[in-house]
Amino acid sequence: MIKVLFICLGNICRSPMAEAVFRDLVEKDNLSDEIIVDSAGIGPWHNGEPPHEGTRNMLDNLSISYKDMKARQVHTEDWRDFDYMIAMDEQNIRDLRDINDETGEVTIAKLMDFVKDPDDVNVPDPYFTGNFDYTYNLISNGCNELLNDIKKQNNI
Repeated sequence: MIKVLFICLGNICRSPMAEAVFRDLVEKDNLSDEIIVDSAGIGPWHNGEPPHEGTRNMLDNLSISYKDMKARQVHTEDWRDFDYMIAMDEQNIRDLRDINDETGEVTIAKLMDFVKDPDDVNVPDPYFTGNFDYTYNLISNGCNELLNDIKKQNNI
């Protein structure tokens, strides 16, 4: 089983959007028995909350489920429990290293690292920008490329 964790600052905008989009791609590719998806935030500010209204609206418009998703904070066990920890921006990467600099077997990368010539190397936070469309476009592209990479690396 391959386990993927998406990470952003508060786990209400970008990482839950990535979790929902990636899970949708995994289900459409009939890989739900092989890939588990989750998301978490660097900080605890929104623990237990559903995704941000802007994220929910975007996912609703695309008929992508976010059922039962609640924000949680990343914890040190995630380094042991996940194969991939996929951050939305460079600051998330630095924060992850501050929390735990032992990478072990986990692959830690930014989502846009999987995209050749991305429009942006970081996924901007729509909590601050308000631009959920742009965030979705980056996340959708990144998730497609990440899934292709995982399938290639794991021969699935």
